[in-house]
Amino acid sequence: MRADGDRGGATVCLLAVGLVFVLVGAFGAAVGAARCARHEARNAADFGALAGAVRVLDGAAACARAADLVSANGGRMTGCRVDGLDLIVTARVRVAPLPGMTRDATATSRAGPARS
Repeated sequence: MRADGDRGGATVCLLAVGLVFVLVGAFGAAVGAARCARHEARNAADFGALAGAVRVLDGAAACARAADLVSANGGRMTGCRVDGLDLIVTARVRVAPLPGMTRDATATSRAGPARS
């Protein structure tokens, strides 16, 4: 039996607060997944550029070696070019931060001889 002043208002407020916590948690997880994908893309591009820079004088072999390491690190190479003695590699990693939402994290790295 219910008292006259009790109409369930606290239940609605509690459900609303719970929904806010769930939404904030889902948003935080999505941001974390996107950030991890960005780091994975950066690592894949860095390792690909370093591995390819060793073979930069061989021409196309540098980009082939870079592509091998980018894919070994979970990425997909979307660009590779030789600029003098430097190799510039662009890698992309696909991430799904929320169900039904797919994005790409992209990073570019340059590797070559040390400059004075």
